[in-house]
Amino acid sequence: MAGASARAVRGVLFDLDGTLIDSAPDLAGAANRLRADHGLPPLPLAQLRPMVGSGARGMVGVAFGVAPGDERFEPLRDAFLAHYEAGLLERTHPFDGVEEMLASLEAAGLPWGIVTNKATRFTSPIVAGLGLARRAAVVVCGDTTPHSKPHPEPLWHAARAMGLAPEGVVYVGDDLRDAQAAKAAGMAMVAATWGYLGLGESVHGWGADVLLDAPGELSQWLSSRGAAV
Repeated sequence: MAGASARAVRGVLFDLDGTLIDSAPDLAGAANRLRADHGLPPLPLAQLRPMVGSGARGMVGVAFGVAPGDERFEPLRDAFLAHYEAGLLERTHPFDGVEEMLASLEAAGLPWGIVTNKATRFTSPIVAGLGLARRAAVVVCGDTTPHSKPHPEPLWHAARAMGLAPEGVVYVGDDLRDAQAAKAAGMAMVAATWGYLGLGESVHGWGADVLLDAPGELSQWLSSRGAAV
């Protein structure tokens, strides 16, 4: 993003699944329980994992080959979500290095928040259960505003809640929609290559300001942008 390197960083926003937390085992488990309901064998996590960032749409798509618009999609989606809600925190956990990354932001006095397309009914128990809710300055879910990513409104909503101008905020995410939302919102964008990344356009074509391979690299990058991290 042009000029991003010259901006003073005042806060950081994160995507949730694939960026702060690895929820793939529980989402894949829900997909495989649904497959079992239909007499189908389980799929390996490696096959399901890339589509975790696309939520129920992605998981139903890879597990059943069904997309929105197909008459089978909504019943499968609803059944998938019921399975998922019953086991939100069985194996979901923060990625290695996330705790240290967040602690470094907090020590530097940089507020951080979460902007996810995951609905509140799933997000709230997860961020509370993992101890993130009490630390985050804001949590914006897929149903918090009338729009979801890649629309910029969720990011703008979060920035307003933090009392920050968008140009002073960095957004960290692992999906093309994250990059599109950040660009539309006027925020610098960090692509978290430790995440799921999807099966579409290569992360190198997202137009991110930087690609980072591990959470621990964020502080160094922010420091290079003048943040006291």
